[in-house]
Amino acid sequence: MPKKKTNKAASKRCHLTATGKVLATKAGKRHLLSSKTRKQKRNMRGTKLLGSETQTKTIRSMLSA
Repeated sequence: MPKKKTNKAASKRCHLTATGKVLATKAGKRHLLSSKTRKQKRNMRGTKLLGSETQTKTIRSMLSA
């Protein structure tokens, strides 16, 4: 049986914490920024925890090599 490959798209967008939670970058900070308020742009910085259990399981399976 061949080894399972890591999904490269998922590995570039998300990463796992030490406790197994999934961190992902926030969306919406690429273009059309002039129409967004300072508060919106400030809140799009950094990463966020994926809340849904199904999302977390899916991403974790894609990242496990």
